[in-house]
Amino acid sequence: MNWNYLPAIPADFAPDSRVWIYQSSRLLSMGEALHTEDLLNTFVENWKSHGTPVKGFGTLLFGQFIVLIADENATGVSGCSTDSSVRFVKQLEELFKVQLFDRQLLAFQVKDKVQLLPLSQLQHAVDHGFISADTLYFNNLVQTKEELETKWMVPVKDSWLSRRIAITEK
Repeated sequence: MNWNYLPAIPADFAPDSRVWIYQSSRLLSMGEALHTEDLLNTFVENWKSHGTPVKGFGTLLFGQFIVLIADENATGVSGCSTDSSVRFVKQLEELFKVQLFDRQLLAFQVKDKVQLLPLSQLQHAVDHGFISADTLYFNNLVQTKEELETKWMVPVKDSWLSRRIAITEK
């Protein structure tokens, strides 16, 4: 799989644009992915903050990560516009029967695929060699476009996970 997602991120958004990442509990089928892209495009075309259009962007990366970006240098994002994006994502959850708000489910790049792992099993996965310090982790806690571009896919050792586990080099 080609893991270079940077060309999919719009260059004309400010580095401090706000980012929200919603990770699906499973890989979406091709039909679901295409439908999701259409729904994302429609949502961002109509995304408003107090009646003013939001300079927004939405995409599905690797068939499993919904990314929403709002350039607040163009229009500030209010609580109402954030709420509308959350309602939209909840509709996607219902439509595709997936979980998109489970922050206890972690995603890693393992054997050229996105592999999901419950946080409670993280140490077990390290102890048994499923993941290592160099395994790429999808840090869905990034908050800006700049962080999305530089800190979303990072080795476990460079993420907040490194403080939660004991990694012994073999």
